[in-house]
Amino acid sequence: MSAFAASIAMNRRFNAVSLQQAAQDSPSLANLTARAKDASDRLQAVQDLIPPGMRAAVKAGPAEGEVWTLLVEGNAAAAKLRQLAPLLKARLISKGWNPVTLRIKLLARRGLS
Repeated sequence: MSAFAASIAMNRRFNAVSLQQAAQDSPSLANLTARAKDASDRLQAVQDLIPPGMRAAVKAGPAEGEVWTLLVEGNAAAAKLRQLAPLLKARLISKGWNPVTLRIKLLARRGLS
């Protein structure tokens, strides 16, 4: 390798790229980014159906095919989401997602001794 080519290779190695650019350049990262966006879009579509006091306790989990997981902090919030599941499903269908199976998973509490 010539000194010029080595210099270009070395400079290229340290050029920073944005996360978006890295995701576009890698098929697996692009897939992961698309799945995360889909899950986030689903949560955004149903956000107004979730009581305002509960919204901070609900996170978008993975969406795999027709199964979407909502991650919830607290048993009471999980129980309320189970009651709201028919409304959430109807909203998702009206926004163009295939018929959905909702999974509600309770997030483990941290810091308990």
